[in-house]
Amino acid sequence: MIEKVVIANRGEIALRIQRACRTLGIKTVALHSEADRDAKYVRLADESVCIGPPSAAQSYLNIPAVISAAEVTDAVAIHPGYGFLSENADFAERVEQSGFIFIGPRAETIRLMGDKISAIKTMKKSGVPCVPGSEGPLDNDDKKTFKIAADIGYPVLIKASGGGGGKGMRVVHSEAALLNAIALTRAEAKAAFNNDTVYMEKYLENPRHIEFQILADEHGNAIHLGERDCSLQRRHQKVVEESPAPGISEKVRSRIGERCAEACRRIGYRGAGTFEFLYEKGEFYFIEMNTRIQVEHPVTEMVTGIDIVKQQLLVASGEKLAYKQKDIEMRGHAMECRINAEDPKTFMPSPGRITQYHQPGGPGIRVDSHIYNNYVVPPYYDSMIGKLIAHGDTREIAMARMRIALSEMVVDGIKTNIPLQQYLFNDAAFQTGGVNIHYLEKRLGLS
Repeated sequence: MIEKVVIANRGEIALRIQRACRTLGIKTVALHSEADRDAKYVRLADESVCIGPPSAAQSYLNIPAVISAAEVTDAVAIHPGYGFLSENADFAERVEQSGFIFIGPRAETIRLMGDKISAIKTMKKSGVPCVPGSEGPLDNDDKKTFKIAADIGYPVLIKASGGGGGKGMRVVHSEAALLNAIALTRAEAKAAFNNDTVYMEKYLENPRHIEFQILADEHGNAIHLGERDCSLQRRHQKVVEESPAPGISEKVRSRIGERCAEACRRIGYRGAGTFEFLYEKGEFYFIEMNTRIQVEHPVTEMVTGIDIVKQQLLVASGEKLAYKQKDIEMRGHAMECRINAEDPKTFMPSPGRITQYHQPGGPGIRVDSHIYNNYVVPPYYDSMIGKLIAHGDTREIAMARMRIALSEMVVDGIKTNIPLQQYLFNDAAFQTGGVNIHYLEKRLGLS
């Protein structure tokens, strides 16, 4: 078993990793910027190291500082959480070259799945359904490009191969706009990702966003833990997530989930990961893989009873998965609200001091958050300050419990999106289930 882990992240995920480590008797080292010196997880860690000023570029994204902290504390492994360096193949490589265990997949796997073109090719070989597309990068042959688009059928989507977070994408509705859209996407991709490779795929007009959680070890074992519906989004950022996805049968779940697990076996995947799909008219289309723990992993934990972060630690220690696919059972329904420090109407960040904090409770309620009374939300990072999760025997019970929990939750001194979440959980279409990825922005008049 790993003896000491450096947590190379902040906020609620840093505390979540710390809790999983403590259940296994693993000592923790909390890395923090100057702005996070008073964070709860820093106080609770066995050791802590300040790795730089508030700027993420000078602290949480500073690879030499992270590795130096592991060296001076005699740590054995580094857990990157999500965001920051979690999907940085160069970081994973540097960690292992420095003699530490990277709690995640190998660098070459991150590179393979981080490039969307190579990821799609790999998934097709494993029988994972993909969106019809260009079968590779677009070149400068305009005639060929026009033919590809005509064969796919408009509208088409131009996407950056190295993109993510909703950047590097353009919808094209006609041949006249195609070449200009490609040029603009290439320029944006070069500036954002230092990679101007783009490809084309069919634009699905009203899909849902459904993703499958997998776990794999280095001994060739891989399983799936069912799916999550993450279709309530604003600017490609998830707002509410749930598991299982409404309207997905056990037969379909098993078919798609097993293909994802088989893909993991083929590429020698290690750790936790997520296959993201667009789902429209009864069909799944692979879009990308996240080679890390997801923000929304708690809903899967609630319906399967499996501690995913704990499994990451065990797999990184070289152990075989403790579960077979036949052991996995989906029990009830779980939903998660992301609680952000932001104005619920304008979505402007709202950093500052929390003057009063009350955490909701009751049957089936879980709160993953690092905040506390008098905590100061810094202005330098993502606005998410916690996650509220509700579980029940049915979707209706989970929703009812979430409404009660949202009404009980108090975060004074700053603005939060709790009023928006309350609005959503009283929305008739969302209550029915199965809304598409454009629904929220249209409901809010943002598109």
